[in-house]
Amino acid sequence: MKKNLFAALLAVLSFQQYRAQNPLAIPDTLSGTNFNLSIYDTSHVFYPNFTTQTFGINAGYLGPTLFFNRGDSVEITVNNMLSDTTTIHWHGLHVASYNDGGPHTYILPSSGWNPKFKIRDCASTFWYHPHLHMKTNLHATKGAAGMIIVRDSAEAALVLPRKYGTDDFPLVLQSKHFDAAKQIVTETAYDSVMMVNGTIDPYLQVPAQVVRFRLLNASSERVYNCGLQGNMVFYQVGSDGGLLAAPVSMTRLRLAPGERAEILVDFSGLNGQNINLLSFSSEFPNGYYGSANPAAMGNGTIAGYSANALNGADFNIMQFQVVASTANPVTTIPVSLVTVTPLSSSSSVQSRTLTFEPQNMGPSQMLNGPFEINNATFMMNVINYTIPFGNIETWTLSNQTAIAHPFHIHDVQFYILDINGSAPPANQQGRKDVVLVPAQQTVTFITQFDDFCDSVPYMYHCHMLPHEDDGMMGQFIVSCPSVSTGPEQVEADALVIFPNPATDGHFILQGEAVGRIERIAVSDISGRIVYASPVQAGNTYELHFGNLPSGLYTVHMTGPDFIQHRKIQLIR
Repeated sequence: MKKNLFAALLAVLSFQQYRAQNPLAIPDTLSGTNFNLSIYDTSHVFYPNFTTQTFGINAGYLGPTLFFNRGDSVEITVNNMLSDTTTIHWHGLHVASYNDGGPHTYILPSSGWNPKFKIRDCASTFWYHPHLHMKTNLHATKGAAGMIIVRDSAEAALVLPRKYGTDDFPLVLQSKHFDAAKQIVTETAYDSVMMVNGTIDPYLQVPAQVVRFRLLNASSERVYNCGLQGNMVFYQVGSDGGLLAAPVSMTRLRLAPGERAEILVDFSGLNGQNINLLSFSSEFPNGYYGSANPAAMGNGTIAGYSANALNGADFNIMQFQVVASTANPVTTIPVSLVTVTPLSSSSSVQSRTLTFEPQNMGPSQMLNGPFEINNATFMMNVINYTIPFGNIETWTLSNQTAIAHPFHIHDVQFYILDINGSAPPANQQGRKDVVLVPAQQTVTFITQFDDFCDSVPYMYHCHMLPHEDDGMMGQFIVSCPSVSTGPEQVEADALVIFPNPATDGHFILQGEAVGRIERIAVSDISGRIVYASPVQAGNTYELHFGNLPSGLYTVHMTGPDFIQHRKIQLIR
């Protein structure tokens, strides 16, 4: 695979007027199995002689990149040093709902949260950010976010750049609005300041070899049409939830809020040249936030949108300054990557349709919202779907509004089956957890709800953060099965429950496996959860159900590396 060197050199000449001013900040890293994160109300200098009030995680702005290894069991301590309640959501990771960090998992001021979970995801790029209902945009925009990199043996076997900060770089894309005092403003559409990793007008020195970039759109609403100047070719190798089957040659990459993509760029032979990364937003059709007209149907306006210089224009994101290659450089693009096996549509046992629409009809509402899903806005005490454990389902997203919405689902990765009736492009045929649904179009995906079940809900929502905060969100629980199943079983004598039956509502859990339990839920014969609680147990744990009537119940026990379901009988 060869890039268009001639086009790249022409591009260098045509963009000489752009001079990046600031070296790109590269977030620090944390690795291992124990992590400590502290969220601060702090400050950061984006502009000389101005101090901007921000939120940071272990830093003045943004947070460290977390390195996880597939198969490891990790423990994370999150300390909330803010004056406000918050949460931290592990965006894209497949974890139990009580570890997911959604809006139900509050972290009060001056308090902590201690999730523990096993890394089950394939090698990919994920991220973490707050998810407090009605304040997600505020907290994330002020800087409480960071990247996650998961590694596994399949990725390690490939010849890919993976030296963080040398030939493997995180690029967190954000557009913001600052007032005259250089304070971050979240309420308007004047998000005309572009930054990467919290750096305005950034440049990055890259070696003259194959370089890997992990792109994350962490903007509140803006969609990017990423490309290199002169239509220089690059190769997408990964999407939200893992590597693709093979590199996809591209000159444009559309990236919606919440989406991630891993790309390779071959800078060989360009030592001494400058190459700009741009958003070619003038090429967007109507209906995207970032196009000339955000309304697909030509109706309505967004206050301040037309005055924003980024909208409908091609603009620079950052500059790559090519320097000498490193020792032992990667110089080739692989032909193939990993085996990707999408779920078959014939395996689906349930189909659901989610319709996006404004709460009130009219040209302005069709574009500005507030929006709802299936005639409902988010309510903390309403479960929109109860999904049986293990279900393989197809979800059709029908966007009946005037603007494109990036849809995100917690818990699972999915495979796109079609976009408005057509097969997805090659770079969207891998594992995904965010998909942009264009206005007046549909997207259908397939997924499986496996490994976890509990009474704590997972979210699904638009990842345009103001839309989410205004209620364009729903929630679901995965109901537990009535028989023991899970990724790892235990020997019968490693976990026993006695007496069974019991006459006083008092059961004892005993055995080596009891110490691995982090969550217990109990359901009645109809599947309704009647008890749920986190636990800290040794080799013995006692359950007391003094108020439950006689009947047959199921105890659901989950931990980082196993799931168990046991029947008990209560006789009064």
